[in-house]
Amino acid sequence: MQVDPRARFDNYIVGSANRLAVAAATAVADAPGAAYNPLFVYSGPGLGKTHLMGAIGNLALQRAPDLSVEYVAVDDFVQQLHAAIAAGEIDRFKQRYARVDLLLLDDVQFLTGRRETQSEILRLLNALQGSGRQIVMTSDRPPTEISDVDERLISRLSGGLVVDIGIPDYETRVAIMREKCEERRITFAPGVVEELARAEFANVRELQGALNRMSAQQSLDGTLVPAQVRALAGLPEPGYSAAPAPPPPVDEFFSFLTDIANTVAASVEPWKVRVGEAIAYWGGEGYRTAALERLMSEPAAPSNYEALLRGFGQAVEQLRELERQVSEVDPLLGGDERFRDPERLAETAAFVERALAGAVPPAGPQPAFSRASFVESPSNQMAVRAADAIVAEPGRRYNPLFLAGPSGVGKTHLLNAIGNEIARTLGAPGSVACVGAQLFIDELIAALQEGTVDRFRARYRAADALLIDDIQFVAGKERTQDELFHVFNSFHAAGKQLVFASDLPPKAIEGLEERLRSRFEGGLVTELGAPDRALREKLYGRLLAEASALPSPELVSYLADRPVASVRELIGTIHRLKAKADSSGAALSLALARQELDPVVPTPSSVPASVRQAADVFFLDDEKIVWEWPDAAVRLVEEMR
Repeated sequence: MQVDPRARFDNYIVGSANRLAVAAATAVADAPGAAYNPLFVYSGPGLGKTHLMGAIGNLALQRAPDLSVEYVAVDDFVQQLHAAIAAGEIDRFKQRYARVDLLLLDDVQFLTGRRETQSEILRLLNALQGSGRQIVMTSDRPPTEISDVDERLISRLSGGLVVDIGIPDYETRVAIMREKCEERRITFAPGVVEELARAEFANVRELQGALNRMSAQQSLDGTLVPAQVRALAGLPEPGYSAAPAPPPPVDEFFSFLTDIANTVAASVEPWKVRVGEAIAYWGGEGYRTAALERLMSEPAAPSNYEALLRGFGQAVEQLRELERQVSEVDPLLGGDERFRDPERLAETAAFVERALAGAVPPAGPQPAFSRASFVESPSNQMAVRAADAIVAEPGRRYNPLFLAGPSGVGKTHLLNAIGNEIARTLGAPGSVACVGAQLFIDELIAALQEGTVDRFRARYRAADALLIDDIQFVAGKERTQDELFHVFNSFHAAGKQLVFASDLPPKAIEGLEERLRSRFEGGLVTELGAPDRALREKLYGRLLAEASALPSPELVSYLADRPVASVRELIGTIHRLKAKADSSGAALSLALARQELDPVVPTPSSVPASVRQAADVFFLDDEKIVWEWPDAAVRLVEEMR
């Protein structure tokens, strides 16, 4: 897998909490295999491990474009290993990774309990280090704290340099937010960013989530001032303290590394040697090299031979990506000969397209829920504006978007409306997956039972946007959360839009793993409240008109004044009034609504106090005496004797 081109050193903010990790990463990128091999970086979720790993890969490729760089998460490595075993291509799998010059292995903590994968990675690390190739690994904990892992592998992981990334300090938080504001062209009033940075966030994703909320709120209310920051971001009001001391100046380490890089020069070999090396390399990888052999037979160096070599390598990378895609649908298809011949690239792409088209895509959004029919009001305004923003630029704004609110306030409607609008924007209705969390869980369980987990993953990862309703249902389900974690990472790295809906915000969902919680909060978490009066008035007017009730302004105003907990309750009120009008044969009017919703209960008449005082209390008990009898003809009159 290629590294994310957005992950670079120039957009990675260096502070006291990550300075050592950045210095080591820069040294590795400048001279892979020469220093800190392996490099092991660990930290909590959301602190920049994956970004730093991607920056290493991008800088290394910038320094040496012919370098073979491979980024892979442990979970993806496991999938590839199993697919190779199933297809009988384990030797080719080993050869592929043995040729890598720079291996970036993410989320090493997931090696826990996977003995077969541990053995293969141990063999791979030994082979790569033995040939002077660089290895970089990340984890959420140091090597010695990864449980159920072979001691030999622990020793190998710890054999290089182990560095950690801490929580960013005040200055770093300010710098990160300013960088994000410049990147997204957001402008805040002086002091707003600094005030937000005073709060100590657990990771960068939470910091970015708070910044997203401020941006969304500013789009509604206009320019914000520092005094509003903590209330809008939901932060406590601590006493102000002096800003931390400025970080120490950077030492001469970077300059030293730069000097080393400048003194290392690659030797220029004759063109035939270059082509011959390429033939030997790609032939060893198992690819057909007829095109390079024809180039080798040329009597003189073609003027564009370097471009031809690069084009051949790019064609191989495309074949690898196509093979990966089709193997996720059916591992047996990955061994087809088409994937070994770069000259058949177009034919292979068409083959993969047909294979992927045979897979059943996940369910899409329900067409009945449209954006035009969703009514905006102050109780849901921020959620609606955020939805409109991501529809205009899917994957570029508020990714992920997390909709939270009690049942019946319109989360499902808005979620499906977003899906329908994104599908319209992308021009491909089948490219948007919109499912309930329970369906996602049931499909995963079925895939586990049938042994088709690879196809399950391929179905979801092939979508251009993923929307999941009632995401709170994944809480406490370890296997589902593990799968969702990797699907989330795949979509986010590819710049695809993610939207989730829940009855609780992420921080309040018990049983939700921290790695998912931090990713949800790294986007924009916005809440939908109970319908306010403005929303009730709009909805009652529209629903009564749809019921052909021709509502009067007085009736709509009367109904809007009655608080409701949800839109469902509001719709239920309309159904109740309509049924009452139909059964009584009367028009739906203000009088009928008052009679049905606020009935007058007659109070029993009371006996005059003077009578009760004069009569015997026992004799005049309410259960023994009829105090009022309107029809005098049926009274029983008995002569007293």
